Amino acid sequence: MTAVPSTLRVPDAQLHYEVRGIGPLVVLVGAPMDAEAFEPLAELLAADHTVLTTDPRGIGRSPVDDPAQDSTPPLRARDLAALIEHVDLGPAAVALGSSGGACSVLALAQAHPERVRAVVAHEPPLVELLDDRDELHKGTEDMIATYLDGDVLGAWGKFMDQANIQLPPGALEHMFGGDRDPRQLADERRWFEHELRGTTHWKPDTVALKSVATQVVVGIGANSGGELCDRASRALAGALGVEPVLFPGGHIGFTEDPAAFAVRFREVLDAIG
Repeated sequence: MTAVPSTLRVPDAQLHYEVRGIGPLVVLVGAPMDAEAFEPLAELLAADHTVLTTDPRGIGRSPVDDPAQDSTPPLRARDLAALIEHVDLGPAAVALGSSGGACSVLALAQAHPERVRAVVAHEPPLVELLDDRDELHKGTEDMIATYLDGDVLGAWGKFMDQANIQLPPGALEHMFGGDRDPRQLADERRWFEHELRGTTHWKPDTVALKSVATQVVVGIGANSGGELCDRASRALAGALGVEPVLFPGGHIGFTEDPAAFAVRFREVLDAIG
């Protein structure tokens, strides 16, 4: 189904967003992943939903006025609230956020519950909920410094080690070595320099999240056992008093097998009602 691309001006950025399909509004968002990453899943859901995707602020086609401004979950939540209001289809039935985008939708539910009936937070990197947060924050500062010193593969190696994501030999070089797209490189630098720290230092107000009308579903990849985001997601679910919901694949299961992910997401939609 053809997506309709548009832009929305917010006070300090211009947001690229896409709308496809017809039916109840579903929002799919990442951070730093952009709208293109969600295209296959969005196409599947657009058969019976209006699907809103976006490039988060400072990433891809969503430039910010001040390139030195850090991206945080509350800022990205404000953007999502503005986008939902702008498309004028009433509150979103559900907003699915993955990774940093999961922090964005939690912040949306916390600050703008009138804009969304339910959020699915898929593997948020909520380091602040973990007992070893201080050590993890030090590791994050080290990987950022490594990246800014020019050692791209070294920074990504440290990131994968801290996230406890196991890659086959040579995968890191294949993913992040050699000639790369200039936009991908710009987004990567933006993430390391101005987004990673602000996302992992954000701590949700779990008391507030339990009191708002917006339902919170915590999603975890079935293949993510023992990874950092698996631990953080389970800590969030425990703090909220809910059982986590397993989705196919790992941390980015929606790109690994969009069809299987869509089937599970529809089951969650049905359960939300």
